[in-house]
Amino acid sequence: MKTLILSAVFAIGATVATAQCGGSFNSFVQGLKAEAMAKGHSQATVDAFFRGVQQDAKTLRADRSQGVFQKPFIDFSRALISQNRIDNGVRNYGKWRSVFDRIQQDYGVNPGVLLAFWAFETDYGTFQGNFNTRNSLVTLAHDCRRPELFRPQVLAAIELYERGGMDPQNTTGAWAGEIGMVQMLPEDILTNGKDGDGDGRVSLKTSAPDALMSGAAMLSDLGWAPNQPWLQEVIVPDTLDWSKTGLDTEMSVADWRALGVQARTGNLGPANLQASVILPQGRKGPAFIAYPNFRVYFEWNQSFVYVTTAAYFGTRLEGAPVYRAGNPDTGLTGDQMIVLQQKLQARGYDVGKVDGILGARTRAAVQSEQARLGLPADAWPTPDLLNRL
Repeated sequence: MKTLILSAVFAIGATVATAQCGGSFNSFVQGLKAEAMAKGHSQATVDAFFRGVQQDAKTLRADRSQGVFQKPFIDFSRALISQNRIDNGVRNYGKWRSVFDRIQQDYGVNPGVLLAFWAFETDYGTFQGNFNTRNSLVTLAHDCRRPELFRPQVLAAIELYERGGMDPQNTTGAWAGEIGMVQMLPEDILTNGKDGDGDGRVSLKTSAPDALMSGAAMLSDLGWAPNQPWLQEVIVPDTLDWSKTGLDTEMSVADWRALGVQARTGNLGPANLQASVILPQGRKGPAFIAYPNFRVYFEWNQSFVYVTTAAYFGTRLEGAPVYRAGNPDTGLTGDQMIVLQQKLQARGYDVGKVDGILGARTRAAVQSEQARLGLPADAWPTPDLLNRL
């Protein structure tokens, strides 16, 4: 009997190992079922979860249509930050003041931080997405672009279903499988879902206290340092060594102050806090000092322009003025950015996916090439840089 059992286990392992992504969708689903049962889920649970599962072409189109992240920071932030979102943020803060006070006390996460996510992810809960969550997750797990991210989320969704936290037939959300007002993936809900309103359930789609408390718990779990700043607009001197800017360089706030970096309003953070100075559109555009909590944003979303906009909007909701846009040098079009990334890749740089998006790795490569060519190394690519390469 033991030999038969071990043979069955090995067979399951082989099925799982050969179905990590791609191939026949039905065969892939069978592999997921086998893996779920190997993890202890019953046949009945697994069958019920996958009953009627379908590959979702709309999900794949959404995954490949993220051209909005090609926009430079000024354009992107102006598109996302409207007076209406600011006004609704103020109203929601007033409505849920007691919840935000609890969050500040328990997790040390400022109201503006969560309000910004709430605004950008679902417009304060008014539009949470209409993609079937299960179908989206299984589709993205089957697709071979990021299976290592989404396959575990399918298994987490099965456990969430088992706990009564989702209905595989009817639960909807974003195309990438996030659920609720602040858009959390199943693994994050299992780990950090909180009953903020005390009704004995975690309802991220219908309960603002649950969603906000859960979002704060997730940020804390990702490493948020309680009651510390995250981003602040600064004024930088024209004599600054631009090669020191960017997320690859950290110095103490005291050291930045000694180099002439000043807070545009208020005071800089604690002198011993490590920080980076970032220039989303180069030395002639807006400038910010990014504290350690800023890096936690990248655990939520990996887009540099989204992260910077969300972090900045959090400061706006807490009273910061509109940033000084300055007069940045002309940047590159999406097609030009792709050519730039190809040239950088040919020179041995890891820019990630060649997608026309100025992400953190492309910025670092640009800065290195600017320094090599004797240009101001502010990580903002221009047509002149492209021509020189």
